[in-house]
Amino acid sequence: MTDLSSDAPTGAVESRLADLGRTLPSVAAPVGAYAPAVVSGRWAWTSGQLPFVDGALPATGKVGVTVDPATAQDLAATSALNALAAIKSVIGDLDRVVRVVKVVGFVASDPSFTGQPQVLNGASDLIGALFVDAGVHARSAVGVAVLPMDSPVEVELVVEFD
Repeated sequence: MTDLSSDAPTGAVESRLADLGRTLPSVAAPVGAYAPAVVSGRWAWTSGQLPFVDGALPATGKVGVTVDPATAQDLAATSALNALAAIKSVIGDLDRVVRVVKVVGFVASDPSFTGQPQVLNGASDLIGALFVDAGVHARSAVGVAVLPMDSPVEVELVVEFD
């Protein structure tokens, strides 16, 4: 796979990201035998992305136990940024995205915690701010017992591009 990403903002989507005080990270290294993103036709699919920052998880544990929901919401946004970096690496420019089709999010949480949709709003709100109408997407927010490396959240994206 050729990495088409760069450190410099290239278009409207990355300019909106900069306006939010964020930057697109480098593609997170896979923690297993998979590609961070693949293309099939006009669709790009990401693998599940953890909220890595500079190669490390800023928090671990279960939401509702050791991770508060507000922190988890920010981690979901970070996971979405990592997914967008993976998409950029396979399509070259996020301005090519014509529709964010689906966001799938997993929240490692205490069995009594039921706020998974609010946690995933961190990813959805960021995507909406970046892609505006093209960012309106279908979504699943799933509570799970544990995620890789004890991450509190994991996010996948499916996008259509031109």
